[in-house]
Amino acid sequence: MATSGAELPQKGHQLENISARAFQHPADRAATAALGSIPYLDTVVRKLVELGYERALRQSYLGSSVRLSEDQLGDVWREHAIAYATLDMAEVPDLYLTQFPSPNAMAIGAKRPIVVVQSELMRLLDAPQRRAVFAHEAAHILADHQLYRTALAILVMLTRSARLPLPLTPVRTALMEWGRATELSADRAAALVTRDPLVVCRTLMSVAAGAMVDQLDLDAFMKQGLDYTESGGGLERLTRLMLDLGVTHPLPVKRTHELMAWVRSGEFDRIVGSGEYPRRDDPVDPRSDGGDAVSFYAERVRDAFRDAGESVNSVGAQLAGWLKGSGDSESGEEDEDARS
Repeated sequence: MATSGAELPQKGHQLENISARAFQHPADRAATAALGSIPYLDTVVRKLVELGYERALRQSYLGSSVRLSEDQLGDVWREHAIAYATLDMAEVPDLYLTQFPSPNAMAIGAKRPIVVVQSELMRLLDAPQRRAVFAHEAAHILADHQLYRTALAILVMLTRSARLPLPLTPVRTALMEWGRATELSADRAAALVTRDPLVVCRTLMSVAAGAMVDQLDLDAFMKQGLDYTESGGGLERLTRLMLDLGVTHPLPVKRTHELMAWVRSGEFDRIVGSGEYPRRDDPVDPRSDGGDAVSFYAERVRDAFRDAGESVNSVGAQLAGWLKGSGDSESGEEDEDARS
């Protein structure tokens, strides 16, 4: 049940013929290029889809969820559809609302995507925040993230239901790193569609808290993001890197920090205010993306372990000083005993 986005009202503006490269985070660009260098990855991913797991996911939602439309929660469906009109996308995918106690949304399906929102998300968010979520999912589809994201959803599902076959474990690890990077790109697109980066940040804060969201202070949450990303020594930073490697989405405070850094760079205003952005038919230099992949990840890992090493050295120096002081104290006590 696909509908033309051009038939829908557009709230405020349309980003005509915008390319996903306009909002692609460097981590996304680097991870995508890195995936392309992994032997046989595409073969494995396409085989997972061909085996019928995607079809099973689609049938599961069709049978157990509610498909929204103009006649079924029409206001919510239009919030979803407006994202595609704003991003100048011809087709609006089916939207399903499903009962689930955690707030989340996802776009799945490699050839014919669908968008699924969980009931807790609808309960938690107001209309502007819902529009940010729908724009985020639309960005994944525009950026053609769906083949790898569908494979990742299948691998996560297999991990939960049974032990993942050993040959698929590194594939899952690679896809998880790439998947985290794509979330940062989609957050930028949500800011472009809503024209309000703070709405995206408030959405991330609301999802992170899960309750009493109307009483939360966004400024305090943004300061928390600075504390997480910039404070602490080397061991804390290495710990954060290890935490990142174990989750499917970047942590919310990190996402708000990354989004606002992009806004402060001037790119958001350049796209929304001046209409200056890459178009879908602009030429692409794949070698440049490949170079970004190497430099981005080399710097990320090197800095984390360098900071950890410096921290370990500092702790070692402190420990040596403490032991020396303790030894001097004990020696002094022994001398005092000898004199008495």
